[in-house]
Amino acid sequence: MNIGDTVRVTKIPADLPADNAQLQTLFRGCLHENFKIAAFDGDLIELHVGEAFGKPADYHQIWLDADHVKLIEA
Repeated sequence: MNIGDTVRVTKIPADLPADNAQLQTLFRGCLHENFKIAAFDGDLIELHVGEAFGKPADYHQIWLDADHVKLIEA
């Protein structure tokens, strides 16, 4: 996978804090949605996901392991 590739979020991290409703909502809102890879931070993939919430893409960002996404378009 490379920057600019489109991926689908296939699962959310199991270790998200259960008491952080805002973070839970953010990740759940991205599940099964497609996003372009914005960057990499070590083994994590950075996605700009604001558009899933009616905002500019870079308004919200999430970082996921590669096993939490599926490559849709290179």
